[in-house]
Amino acid sequence: MDVVSDAVSAVRVGRPSSNRVRVSGSWCTRLAPYDGAGFHVVLEGSCWLLPDSGSPVSLGAGDVVLLPHGTGHVIADSPADATTVEQAVPFERWLDERGPSRPRATSGEVQMLCGKYRLDRSRVHPLMAELPTVVHLPNRVGAHPELRAAVDLLGHELGTPGPGACIAVPSLLDLLLVYMIRSWAAQGTSGAWPTVLGDPVAAAALRALHSDLAAPWTNDRLAAEAGVSRATLARRFTTLVGRPPMAYLTWWRLTFAATLLRDTRDPLAAIARRVGYGSPYAFSHAFSREFGTTPGQYRAETAGRSASR
Repeated sequence: MDVVSDAVSAVRVGRPSSNRVRVSGSWCTRLAPYDGAGFHVVLEGSCWLLPDSGSPVSLGAGDVVLLPHGTGHVIADSPADATTVEQAVPFERWLDERGPSRPRATSGEVQMLCGKYRLDRSRVHPLMAELPTVVHLPNRVGAHPELRAAVDLLGHELGTPGPGACIAVPSLLDLLLVYMIRSWAAQGTSGAWPTVLGDPVAAAALRALHSDLAAPWTNDRLAAEAGVSRATLARRFTTLVGRPPMAYLTWWRLTFAATLLRDTRDPLAAIARRVGYGSPYAFSHAFSREFGTTPGQYRAETAGRSASR
């Protein structure tokens, strides 16, 4: 896999959900803080997003906004004042009160895709942790073509679901999340991880580690993969990523193992091999040192949390 795919897979749980919404006139609805990530795509018209912390964001047709940390927010037809925000209708009740979507557009209507992803934040890759409270991806000609294509496909599936929609929609939502993160990293955003992904040395080393986690990596072998000296790799990687290559490898092996313990019933021996440990004992020792609990206990605890969701 690669860094973005692994970072998303490590935190994503359950199935994403979404609604295609049509609304006109004066309206204001609130989405409570959520243990996951929310998003909105404006298909037609315009509206405003007012996060619980931060500045209001004006959204126009084709704009995409991601709230990767589940920040509570209001969406409204105008930049509502404090009193209006306090009276905003909870989103679920707002959907119920509106009833079925109208089949035809009306003057001044706003059409949106609203959705959310369930995330497990107990083991978050720093790429995901670094995402800002609100990621606004404005619609610009020629910008983010893959994201635009995913939005179009998702809007069509939600508007006129056909055979296989129950598989197509969740898959498109997963694709949308990847494209939103990729677009954020590619738009010149300040921050460590957009810089990391744009650096040829650090990116090449990360690509090698994530594509073959179980390989017997050494600093020399990784430097050869990146096409630089060992000293150059150590300096560039440590400066940009925040830890030396082998320390990052150990951390990610164990973090990925935690994901496997949460999401699969694979035996410890199989998980140990997948993440580069020669025996279950060596893996268990490293896991306990990193997380303060045994792999078996971690699996039982995460299973309990999932059952209570």
